[in-house]
Amino acid sequence: MRSGAKVAVIGGVFAVVVGAGGYGAYALMSEPTGSSASDEKPAPVKTGPPSRAEVKSTARDFLAAWTAGNPSRAASFTDNKSAAAAALTGYRKDAHISDVTLTAGTRSGTTVPFSVNAVISYGGKKATWTYESKLEVVREKTSGRALVGWKPSVVHPELERGDTLKTGEAETPPPIKAVDRNGTELNAKDHPSLSGVLSTLRERYGDKAGGTAGAELWIARAAPSDAAGSSNGTGDDAQQPPETLKVLSKGTPGTLRTTLDTRMQSVAEQTVNKHPKASAVAIKPTTGEILAVANSPAGEYNAALQGSLAPGSTMKVISSAMLLDKGMAGYDKPHPCPKYAEYGGWKFQNDKKFEIKNGTFAQSFARSCNTAFITQAKKLGDDALTQEARDVFGIGLNWRTGVSTFDGAVPVQADAPKAASLIGQGGVRMNPLTMASVAATVHSGGFHQPYIVSPTLDNRQMAKATRTMSPDTVQQLRKLMQLTATQGTAAEAMAGLGGDIGAKTGSAEVDGQKKPNGWFTAYRGDLAAAAVVPAGGHGGESAGPVVAQMLRAGG
Repeated sequence: MRSGAKVAVIGGVFAVVVGAGGYGAYALMSEPTGSSASDEKPAPVKTGPPSRAEVKSTARDFLAAWTAGNPSRAASFTDNKSAAAAALTGYRKDAHISDVTLTAGTRSGTTVPFSVNAVISYGGKKATWTYESKLEVVREKTSGRALVGWKPSVVHPELERGDTLKTGEAETPPPIKAVDRNGTELNAKDHPSLSGVLSTLRERYGDKAGGTAGAELWIARAAPSDAAGSSNGTGDDAQQPPETLKVLSKGTPGTLRTTLDTRMQSVAEQTVNKHPKASAVAIKPTTGEILAVANSPAGEYNAALQGSLAPGSTMKVISSAMLLDKGMAGYDKPHPCPKYAEYGGWKFQNDKKFEIKNGTFAQSFARSCNTAFITQAKKLGDDALTQEARDVFGIGLNWRTGVSTFDGAVPVQADAPKAASLIGQGGVRMNPLTMASVAATVHSGGFHQPYIVSPTLDNRQMAKATRTMSPDTVQQLRKLMQLTATQGTAAEAMAGLGGDIGAKTGSAEVDGQKKPNGWFTAYRGDLAAAAVVPAGGHGGESAGPVVAQMLRAGG
């Protein structure tokens, strides 16, 4: 740093600038306030607030020494020399700040604001940095000198006790260029629903995608033991994360390939945007690859992946698998579907109180008969549905998809809540990701954990179901979902879709909500999708068209 400084007073405002004459020229300019040339008769210790002249001269001398790159001398004009010297030394050495120009503003009492204009240099990168700060001149009680009352905020207004300024390689991961399965770049501008997903991908895979980190100036926050006060047991004493103040360079992005498909992603976003609120997910059943994630409105909260809602009658896919596995139901077997059914003190009924007399289980499934499942509750253990959902469909197995997800919940319940769980109410919670996976499991015959980034990139362990459905159960489930897609509650939405198809509708009641949440899950060939439209009404009418459009886009 240059070795001298001069102070100029212009219109009542003084500026500290580096001069060519060196530091010695400055030293002749001013003696520390309160010094005495006589050792025989020391001046009496001053008391009271610093005078206007003392405030002006103390601030001038402190800022001049700081500008000149002399932290020890600058610290001598403060009431905490060691702390000030350490902070001002670190300002240049640790934060790599040079070419400092400090300009004092108009004082207010004993407070003097000042502006900072400096240069940050690191790794061949330079950036100009400007900000505003202030200092306060106080009276030191022992000597009576007017000194700068030292606080870390003098150096920068956001610094607190124990904090330090650092410049170096950014602590945030390098940027990434996320691409879809075909190499097309993904960005939040074209796909707003992916905003949060892309941010998470950078955090998790920035250091694995081959990019280089940028350079930043940041505040390294003090450890709790270094900050003022001690632990209070409330959790407020946890160390705060670093705070970036200036970015010198953004770094070089690495390329991260995802399982997403831009074409499918665009279709999914267009379809959910037809509703004020809606979410949808598409996956590839044979692999578990996530092809699209869409939310309306788009935002940081990703309801499609992280939502937690009762899935209504789409849950009957899992419930049916359980009944088929246990021999308690069969595609062509007679099965009760009365208007009402009671269990655990609750009275359940079907939509519009319909009933199917002398019907089969296939008819009950296709029309989404609630009582066909409630009547079986008494024959089931409290944990039967939980086991089926977890062990066969992978629900709640801590999916490691590459981004943050909620992997569903089917808790063990007794009495009326147990019965309600069979029709997707009670404590059951799902989202479009989990329900798309349920349909995919039926199509593929086994659970493949969904993912958005290949596990080979970070060698993470994928969730695995502990058992698979019997071939007979798989065959019957596919027939049940096909019947529903062609002749049942999903037929209108699935009209015109041929080939290997299957679907299930759902309508989940919510307390205080006039219309139920509409759900729909389906597959067509090697493509499965699910959607929810909160307060959308019947799933076949609200969420059905969203899913059907995605299945059409799959070809």
